Amino acid sequence: MKYIGAHVSASGGVFNAPLNAMKIGAKAFALFTKNQRQWVAKPLDDEVISKFKANLELSGILPKHVLPHDSYLINLGHPEVEKREKSLTAFIDELNRCDELGLDKLNFHPGSHLKKISEEQCLEFISQSMNEAIRKTKNVKLVIENTAGQGSNLGYKLEHLGYLVENCIDKGRVGVCLDTCHFFTSGYDIRNKETYEQSMKKFDTIVGFKYLAGMHLNDSKPDLGSRVDRHDSIGKGKIGLEAFRLIMNDERIDDIPMILETIDENIWEQEIKLLYSLVEK
Repeated sequence: MKYIGAHVSASGGVFNAPLNAMKIGAKAFALFTKNQRQWVAKPLDDEVISKFKANLELSGILPKHVLPHDSYLINLGHPEVEKREKSLTAFIDELNRCDELGLDKLNFHPGSHLKKISEEQCLEFISQSMNEAIRKTKNVKLVIENTAGQGSNLGYKLEHLGYLVENCIDKGRVGVCLDTCHFFTSGYDIRNKETYEQSMKKFDTIVGFKYLAGMHLNDSKPDLGSRVDRHDSIGKGKIGLEAFRLIMNDERIDDIPMILETIDENIWEQEIKLLYSLVEK
Protein backbone atom coordinates (compact mmCIF):
# COMPACT_ATOMS: atom_id res chain seq x y z
CA MET A 1 0.00 0.00 0.00
CA LYS A 2 1.11 3.54 -0.76
CA TYR A 3 1.28 6.31 1.85
CA ILE A 4 1.29 9.72 0.19
CA GLY A 5 1.51 13.19 1.68
CA ALA A 6 3.50 16.40 1.38
CA HIS A 7 6.16 18.44 3.14
CA VAL A 8 3.80 20.44 5.34
CA SER A 9 4.37 23.54 7.44
CA ALA A 10 5.32 23.24 11.10
CA SER A 11 4.88 26.98 11.60
CA GLY A 12 3.79 27.82 15.13
CA GLY A 13 5.15 24.52 16.46
CA VAL A 14 5.94 21.00 15.20
CA PHE A 15 2.60 19.85 16.65
CA ASN A 16 0.83 21.71 13.82
CA ALA A 17 2.40 19.55 11.10
CA PRO A 18 0.09 16.51 11.59
CA LEU A 19 -2.95 18.83 11.52
CA ASN A 20 -1.73 20.41 8.28
CA ALA A 21 -1.26 16.93 6.82
CA MET A 22 -4.83 16.02 7.79
CA LYS A 23 -6.18 19.06 5.92
CA ILE A 24 -4.89 17.76 2.59
CA GLY A 25 -5.95 14.14 3.12
CA ALA A 26 -2.39 12.93 3.57
CA LYS A 27 -1.41 9.44 4.78
CA ALA A 28 2.22 10.55 5.28
CA PHE A 29 4.07 13.83 5.66
CA ALA A 30 7.44 15.52 5.95
CA LEU A 31 8.39 18.43 8.21
CA PHE A 32 11.29 20.39 9.60
CA THR A 33 11.58 19.85 13.36
CA LYS A 34 13.30 23.26 13.64
CA ASN A 35 13.88 26.31 11.46
CA GLN A 36 15.74 24.85 8.49
CA ARG A 37 17.76 28.03 7.91
CA GLN A 38 19.15 28.39 11.44
CA TRP A 39 21.91 26.41 13.13
CA VAL A 40 20.46 26.32 16.64
CA ALA A 41 16.91 25.91 17.89
CA LYS A 42 15.24 25.90 21.27
CA PRO A 43 15.05 22.33 22.63
CA LEU A 44 11.72 20.56 22.34
CA ASP A 45 9.94 20.68 25.71
CA ASP A 46 7.64 18.03 27.14
CA GLU A 47 4.48 19.95 26.25
CA VAL A 48 5.47 20.36 22.59
CA ILE A 49 6.43 16.67 22.32
CA SER A 50 3.16 15.60 23.97
CA LYS A 51 1.06 17.81 21.66
CA PHE A 52 2.90 16.50 18.58
CA LYS A 53 2.29 12.88 19.55
CA ALA A 54 -1.39 13.58 20.34
CA ASN A 55 -1.94 15.33 17.00
CA LEU A 56 -0.08 12.57 15.15
CA GLU A 57 -2.39 10.00 16.70
CA LEU A 58 -5.39 12.17 15.83
CA SER A 59 -4.24 12.29 12.19
CA GLY A 60 -4.14 8.50 11.94
CA ILE A 61 -0.68 8.75 10.35
CA LEU A 62 1.85 6.28 11.71
CA PRO A 63 5.25 7.54 12.93
CA LYS A 64 6.96 5.34 10.31
CA HIS A 65 5.18 7.31 7.57
CA VAL A 66 6.66 10.62 8.74
CA LEU A 67 9.88 11.74 7.03
CA PRO A 68 11.50 14.71 8.82
CA HIS A 69 14.07 16.72 6.84
CA ASP A 70 17.19 18.24 8.34
CA SER A 71 18.46 21.82 7.98
CA TYR A 72 19.69 23.03 4.60
CA LEU A 73 22.78 24.47 6.34
CA ILE A 74 24.21 21.07 7.25
CA ASN A 75 27.07 19.77 5.07
CA LEU A 76 28.48 16.50 6.42
CA GLY A 77 31.18 16.51 3.74
CA HIS A 78 32.41 20.06 4.24
CA PRO A 79 36.09 20.41 3.25
CA GLU A 80 36.91 22.40 6.41
CA VAL A 81 37.15 20.45 9.67
CA GLU A 82 35.57 23.14 11.86
CA LYS A 83 32.56 23.61 9.57
CA ARG A 84 32.16 19.86 9.12
CA GLU A 85 32.11 19.41 12.91
CA LYS A 86 29.55 22.22 13.23
CA SER A 87 27.37 20.38 10.70
CA LEU A 88 27.78 17.08 12.54
CA THR A 89 26.77 18.66 15.86
CA ALA A 90 23.64 20.13 14.25
CA PHE A 91 22.87 16.80 12.55
CA ILE A 92 23.14 14.89 15.83
CA ASP A 93 20.78 17.42 17.42
CA GLU A 94 18.26 16.84 14.63
CA LEU A 95 18.47 13.05 15.07
CA ASN A 96 17.80 13.49 18.78
CA ARG A 97 14.83 15.78 18.06
CA CYS A 98 13.31 13.09 15.83
CA ASP A 99 13.84 10.49 18.55
CA GLU A 100 12.15 12.72 21.14
CA LEU A 101 9.13 13.07 18.84
CA GLY A 102 8.91 9.29 18.44
CA LEU A 103 9.95 9.42 14.78
CA ASP A 104 12.32 6.85 13.30
CA LYS A 105 13.80 8.61 10.23
CA LEU A 106 15.74 11.74 9.30
CA ASN A 107 16.07 12.67 5.63
CA PHE A 108 19.22 14.58 4.63
CA HIS A 109 21.22 15.68 1.59
CA PRO A 110 24.62 13.95 1.63
CA GLY A 111 26.91 16.98 1.32
CA SER A 112 28.93 19.18 -1.02
CA HIS A 113 32.64 19.34 -1.85
CA LEU A 114 32.40 23.09 -2.67
CA LYS A 115 34.99 22.47 -5.43
CA LYS A 116 37.73 22.38 -2.79
CA ILE A 117 38.22 18.61 -2.50
CA SER A 118 37.55 15.57 -4.69
CA GLU A 119 34.20 13.77 -4.76
CA GLU A 120 35.93 10.72 -3.28
CA GLN A 121 37.32 12.68 -0.32
CA CYS A 122 33.97 14.37 0.25
CA LEU A 123 32.14 11.02 0.23
CA GLU A 124 34.64 9.70 2.79
CA PHE A 125 33.97 12.71 5.04
CA ILE A 126 30.19 12.20 4.71
CA SER A 127 30.58 8.53 5.59
CA GLN A 128 32.71 9.36 8.64
CA SER A 129 30.16 11.97 9.77
CA MET A 130 27.27 9.52 9.38
CA ASN A 131 29.05 6.85 11.38
CA GLU A 132 29.91 9.28 14.16
CA ALA A 133 26.26 10.39 14.26
CA ILE A 134 25.17 6.75 14.56
CA ARG A 135 27.59 6.19 17.44
CA LYS A 136 26.21 9.18 19.33
CA THR A 137 22.46 8.62 18.79
CA LYS A 138 19.93 5.82 18.81
CA ASN A 139 16.76 4.58 17.08
CA VAL A 140 16.60 7.04 14.15
CA LYS A 141 17.47 5.92 10.61
CA LEU A 142 19.75 8.17 8.54
CA VAL A 143 17.91 8.53 5.21
CA ILE A 144 20.18 9.79 2.42
CA GLU A 145 18.43 11.74 -0.33
CA ASN A 146 19.64 11.53 -3.91
CA THR A 147 20.34 14.94 -5.46
CA ALA A 148 20.16 16.54 -8.89
CA GLY A 149 23.90 17.20 -8.70
CA GLN A 150 23.49 20.95 -8.97
CA GLY A 151 26.61 22.90 -8.04
CA SER A 152 28.97 20.71 -6.00
CA ASN A 153 26.29 18.54 -4.37
CA LEU A 154 27.03 14.83 -4.14
CA GLY A 155 24.36 12.13 -4.26
CA TYR A 156 23.51 12.53 -7.95
CA LYS A 157 25.01 9.14 -8.81
CA LEU A 158 23.57 5.92 -7.42
CA GLU A 159 27.19 4.94 -6.76
CA HIS A 160 27.44 7.80 -4.22
CA LEU A 161 24.44 6.42 -2.32
CA GLY A 162 25.74 2.87 -2.63
CA TYR A 163 29.11 3.90 -1.17
CA LEU A 164 27.49 5.60 1.85
CA VAL A 165 25.23 2.62 2.53
CA GLU A 166 28.05 0.12 2.08
CA ASN A 167 30.35 1.99 4.46
CA CYS A 168 27.72 2.54 7.16
CA ILE A 169 28.64 0.83 10.45
CA ASP A 170 25.00 -0.08 11.19
CA LYS A 171 23.02 -1.15 8.10
CA GLY A 172 19.83 -1.17 10.17
CA ARG A 173 20.15 2.58 10.63
CA VAL A 174 20.71 3.70 7.05
CA GLY A 175 18.23 4.21 4.24
CA VAL A 176 17.70 6.14 1.02
CA CYS A 177 15.06 8.63 -0.11
CA LEU A 178 14.60 8.72 -3.88
CA ASP A 179 13.49 12.10 -5.24
CA THR A 180 11.94 11.62 -8.70
CA CYS A 181 12.91 15.09 -9.98
CA HIS A 182 16.50 14.69 -8.77
CA PHE A 183 16.66 11.14 -10.15
CA PHE A 184 15.51 12.32 -13.58
CA THR A 185 17.66 15.44 -13.84
CA SER A 186 20.74 13.54 -12.66
CA GLY A 187 20.31 11.28 -15.68
CA TYR A 188 18.04 8.36 -14.79
CA ASP A 189 15.07 8.13 -17.16
CA ILE A 190 11.77 6.89 -15.69
CA ARG A 191 9.32 8.22 -18.30
CA ASN A 192 8.15 4.90 -19.74
CA LYS A 193 8.02 1.27 -18.64
CA GLU A 194 11.27 0.28 -20.37
CA THR A 195 13.41 3.15 -19.04
CA TYR A 196 11.73 2.99 -15.62
CA GLU A 197 12.63 -0.68 -15.26
CA GLN A 198 16.21 -0.03 -16.43
CA SER A 199 16.70 2.80 -13.93
CA MET A 200 15.09 0.91 -11.06
CA LYS A 201 17.19 -2.16 -11.84
CA LYS A 202 20.28 0.06 -11.50
CA PHE A 203 18.94 1.37 -8.21
CA ASP A 204 18.34 -2.16 -6.91
CA THR A 205 21.76 -3.39 -8.05
CA ILE A 206 23.79 -0.44 -6.76
CA VAL A 207 21.80 0.51 -3.64
CA GLY A 208 19.05 -2.06 -3.08
CA PHE A 209 15.29 -1.68 -2.61
CA LYS A 210 15.66 -2.94 0.95
CA TYR A 211 17.24 0.44 1.75
CA LEU A 212 14.44 2.49 0.17
CA ALA A 213 12.98 4.32 3.18
CA GLY A 214 11.09 7.15 1.49
CA MET A 215 10.37 8.97 -1.77
CA HIS A 216 9.87 12.57 -2.84
CA LEU A 217 7.34 12.69 -5.66
CA ASN A 218 8.09 15.66 -7.91
CA ASP A 219 7.82 16.34 -11.61
CA SER A 220 10.71 18.26 -13.19
CA LYS A 221 10.95 21.58 -15.00
CA PRO A 222 14.44 20.81 -16.45
CA ASP A 223 15.26 18.03 -18.91
CA LEU A 224 16.75 14.60 -18.34
CA GLY A 225 20.38 14.80 -17.21
CA SER A 226 20.38 18.60 -16.85
CA ARG A 227 21.73 18.44 -13.26
CA VAL A 228 19.33 21.28 -12.32
CA ASP A 229 16.99 21.03 -9.32
CA ARG A 230 13.62 22.62 -10.16
CA HIS A 231 10.45 20.78 -9.22
CA ASP A 232 7.13 20.90 -11.05
CA SER A 233 3.57 19.76 -10.37
CA ILE A 234 2.75 16.09 -11.00
CA GLY A 235 2.21 15.47 -14.72
CA LYS A 236 3.04 19.07 -15.66
CA GLY A 237 6.80 18.71 -16.14
CA LYS A 238 9.32 16.86 -18.29
CA ILE A 239 8.83 13.54 -16.47
CA GLY A 240 5.10 13.23 -17.15
CA LEU A 241 2.32 11.19 -15.59
CA GLU A 242 3.32 7.70 -16.79
CA ALA A 243 6.33 7.56 -14.45
CA PHE A 244 4.08 8.20 -11.45
CA ARG A 245 1.63 5.51 -12.62
CA LEU A 246 4.55 3.05 -12.72
CA ILE A 247 5.65 4.12 -9.22
CA MET A 248 2.13 3.84 -7.80
CA ASN A 249 1.90 0.26 -9.09
CA ASP A 250 5.38 -0.85 -8.06
CA GLU A 251 5.06 -3.24 -5.11
CA ARG A 252 8.72 -2.66 -4.19
CA ILE A 253 7.70 0.84 -3.09
CA ASP A 254 5.04 -0.10 -0.51
CA ASP A 255 4.75 1.05 3.11
CA ILE A 256 7.13 4.02 2.98
CA PRO A 257 6.43 7.78 3.22
CA MET A 258 5.94 9.25 -0.29
CA ILE A 259 6.18 13.00 -0.07
CA LEU A 260 5.11 15.74 -2.48
CA GLU A 261 7.46 18.72 -2.69
CA THR A 262 5.74 20.07 -5.79
CA ILE A 263 5.58 23.81 -6.45
CA ASP A 264 1.92 24.63 -5.73
CA GLU A 265 0.82 23.63 -2.23
CA ASN A 266 -2.70 24.77 -3.07
CA ILE A 267 -3.18 21.68 -5.22
CA TRP A 268 -1.46 19.13 -2.96
CA GLU A 269 -4.83 17.63 -2.01
CA GLN A 270 -5.71 17.19 -5.70
CA GLU A 271 -2.26 15.79 -6.46
CA ILE A 272 -2.63 13.20 -3.69
CA LYS A 273 -6.01 12.14 -5.17
CA LEU A 274 -4.49 12.07 -8.66
CA LEU A 275 -1.66 9.78 -7.54
CA TYR A 276 -4.04 7.36 -5.80
CA SER A 277 -6.23 7.32 -8.94
CA LEU A 278 -3.26 5.86 -10.85
CA VAL A 279 -3.32 2.67 -8.77
CA GLU A 280 -4.54 -0.21 -10.94
CA LYS A 281 -7.17 -2.30 -9.22
